[in-house]
Amino acid sequence: MKTFLKVLLLVIVALIAIKLLPLTIGLGFVLGLLLVGLAAVGVSLVAGVSVVALALAAVLAPIWVPILLLVGLIALIRRATRRSAA
Repeated sequence: MKTFLKVLLLVIVALIAIKLLPLTIGLGFVLGLLLVGLAAVGVSLVAGVSVVALALAAVLAPIWVPILLLVGLIALIRRATRRSAA
């Protein structure tokens, strides 16, 4: 009798799962669309931040390019005047 109850319980659970299948599939689609929407927002946010960073770098170029050239020149002079430890 115990095996009969287990089989009966399995059949009932299978019927419930089949009845709830459209709801489960619908919930999966909604979660998938939500995930795609969040990914699109994230990519848009990264693109926006990149554009702002590039614009800021372009606006500040008159300040950082000469400083970068000066630092490079100093490093080049230091390397050229360094004596080898032979």
